Amino acid sequence: MWELFQRVVPEAPSRPQGGGRRRHGDREALAAIVFVATSGCTWQQLRSAPFGPSGATAHRRFSEWTKARVWAKLYRLVLDELGSRGELDWSRCAIDSVNMRALKKGDLTGPNPVDRGKYGSKIHLITERTGLPIPAGVSAANLHDSQALIPLVKGIPPIRSRRGPRRRKPGKLHGDKGYDYSHLRRWLRQRGITHRIARKGVESSQRLGCHRWTIERTMAWLAGCRRLHRRHERKADHFLAFTSIACTLICYRRLKTTPGVVRAAP
Repeated sequence: MWELFQRVVPEAPSRPQGGGRRRHGDREALAAIVFVATSGCTWQQLRSAPFGPSGATAHRRFSEWTKARVWAKLYRLVLDELGSRGELDWSRCAIDSVNMRALKKGDLTGPNPVDRGKYGSKIHLITERTGLPIPAGVSAANLHDSQALIPLVKGIPPIRSRRGPRRRKPGKLHGDKGYDYSHLRRWLRQRGITHRIARKGVESSQRLGCHRWTIERTMAWLAGCRRLHRRHERKADHFLAFTSIACTLICYRRLKTTPGVVRAAP
């Protein structure tokens, strides 16, 4: 993944006045940040970890790269590599969300209606047929799922395909009863997306299980990034950055198992 990361990481800022300590390498800082994301430890606990940079240095580099949108660019780059190898199946996608408690409140948090009103956030996902997350978004816990569908579909980036132009639209979109609204169905039809959304009072959401189980499995994969078990970040950008890192790792595992050589930075 370091070979891909080299393409998106910005150059280190220069010090025209000279002096100061030597800047820790980007590779060591990336390893420390990924360790925090996957282990769920605090930044202060990195002092005893064999990565080189201290917790304060790793957090400062994380903030610097988050501001430069490095994690979104890396996520997009991994998706492009998968798309160019034909590993993304757009024929049947699914949308869902997962709630988590926000320990320090902050941006994009709100009272969770299913957790006794405690403050929390939601992660919204759209996955392709095999369960790989395509776009990911963050909102307050009290935002209804239906309000996230249009921004999430619009947020799908144009991803490379093995043949033909880039693609950013699913063929069919599955959803539970939380998305059962006529204006959403109409909006999807206008964009040529076939919808398969459970209808309230008519059918059970279990009938969609044969296709929607993939996104439930993806939510379990997200839990492998232990930093996402609870929201510890006050800034929404930092929480979204950890979400992007988790999605990137999920997609990169698939990338490692497919034939082909990852192109190194020029």
